[in-house]
Amino acid sequence: MRRKQLTIILALFLLSLPAIAEVQSRAVEYLDDDVPLTGYLYWDDAVKGKRPGVLVVHEWWGLNDYAKKRARMLAELGYIAFAADMYGNGQVTGTPGQAKEWMQEVTADVEGWRARARLGLEQLAASGLVADGKLAAIGYCFGGATVLQMAYDNAPVKGVVSFHGALPAAPEASWGKIGPSILVLHGQADTFVAPEVVTNFRNKLDASGADWEMNTYGGARHGFTNPDAARAGIENLAHDPAADRRSWSRMQAFFDELFKG
Repeated sequence: MRRKQLTIILALFLLSLPAIAEVQSRAVEYLDDDVPLTGYLYWDDAVKGKRPGVLVVHEWWGLNDYAKKRARMLAELGYIAFAADMYGNGQVTGTPGQAKEWMQEVTADVEGWRARARLGLEQLAASGLVADGKLAAIGYCFGGATVLQMAYDNAPVKGVVSFHGALPAAPEASWGKIGPSILVLHGQADTFVAPEVVTNFRNKLDASGADWEMNTYGGARHGFTNPDAARAGIENLAHDPAADRRSWSRMQAFFDELFKG
């Protein structure tokens, strides 16, 4: 009898404990015309109710484990995250030449580039887990340029964050029409982005009337958030732990402001 009572007490105690956070994920298949795309949705099933959603756009390597890891990290923070697929057909590489080729195939058609990014955003919004009107997007490298294009296209997001992204200038056609707030997190020693490109980028954003901010990390090179950046054997690619930590923290503060209330 005593053993039975202890079992009941233990069961009641376990039921009273808070739910253990566990991030769930699922693959989401979608199409851009005849190009099959597969993204990945992440959420913490211990968090109840709808919450803000964040689109994650991968580096030029394709939708690899690094982009998925960042989406999972966002889910751990309480967001619904969707790692979008910008290449399709399962295309992922570790070879710079191949990555450049795939990236250029997408970016050659700016309208098509923007449309494919919006398709990823639509999968996130359609998940049934995202609070109405509470969407944002982040991107790395090629993905950083992608979310900037989303902002220039006035995509239905509150804000975008570019991590060590290419810096396409805001086209004149977008001036006065950029609704999303823009946060750019840039490595000062990134030789992929010439100083004159940075200057032009900033000047065009000023002219556009957009709400924007740019943080530059001294000594940080391209790929500064990715611990495996140097693996490609390119001198300009290097992880910078301090810049990685500070940029992620700045993103969180940016989202806190975007989604307050």
